[in-house]
Amino acid sequence: MGSGDVYKRQTPKDGEVLLKTKYVSVDPYLRGRMRDEKSYIEPFQLNEPVESGIIAEVIESNSDDFKKGDYVNGMLQWKQFQTSNGKGLQKVDGSKAPLSAYLGVLGLTGITAFLGLKKIGKLEKGETLLVSGASGAVGTVVGQIGKIKGCKVVGIAGTDEKIKTIKEKFHFDEGINYKTTEDMSKAVATACPNGVDVYFDNVGGEILDAAMANINRKGRIVNCGAISLYNETKRPTGPRHETTLIKKSVLMQGFTVRDFQEEFGEAVQQLATWLQEDKLTYTETIVEGFDEIPQAFIDLFDGKNKGKMIVKV
Repeated sequence: MGSGDVYKRQTPKDGEVLLKTKYVSVDPYLRGRMRDEKSYIEPFQLNEPVESGIIAEVIESNSDDFKKGDYVNGMLQWKQFQTSNGKGLQKVDGSKAPLSAYLGVLGLTGITAFLGLKKIGKLEKGETLLVSGASGAVGTVVGQIGKIKGCKVVGIAGTDEKIKTIKEKFHFDEGINYKTTEDMSKAVATACPNGVDVYFDNVGGEILDAAMANINRKGRIVNCGAISLYNETKRPTGPRHETTLIKKSVLMQGFTVRDFQEEFGEAVQQLATWLQEDKLTYTETIVEGFDEIPQAFIDLFDGKNKGKMIVKV
């Protein structure tokens, strides 16, 4: 008997709903919650289910806010069935976009790209935008927004196939395969002859160093992720960027998407409009099977995903 069968027999209490998991989002930031250290979000507890963004179906409801058959999006536990008091759940409409899109381009992924560029990048027409992790879920949306805004967009990814995809499908102007490039600083200089105005950083480490070596005066560096460092056990060392930040009046700011929670509605509305106007497209890697969630998570760190990594249950 699977763990889900136990939950299926549960009856939701007054004000609660019984949810059946449909799609599970696996994301690099979850690695940080596996460390017992203070961060922007509480670490996971031992012997408790992991949680992430999930699309679920309401299969029983004792709530006035949700009815049977509704689909919802929320931070939920990695379970096949669970009850919820409805707090933090948002209804999603499968007729406007595929349900899985609400975990990606119309979910926190797309919102992260949109608000990171708007609030920190302050991207302007004609500027040069450099994106690392460019073939990933956030990176592909960042690059497309750059093109919508009339910018030159250069992406960094880890295979020739991914470089081909970001150029052909997502309309990046240039691509750099960091795994086959010996001198990243020189490669960025070649791809960005006018320098880098905005660097959207999803990886950190040596690629950040290369971007910094090419940053323009009053450039902006959006620190969204640092996947290259998440599994490090010792504090990494690297170039000191303080003089560049001062001499060129560069802004370098980290963020998590929940910093801008009050603007989520506006972000989703704009992303949905671009999607409907065919100005925005997206890629998903969908793995089937509830038991495949841990392996799908591990595969993120080996770069086996194209776009958003999702598990269909």
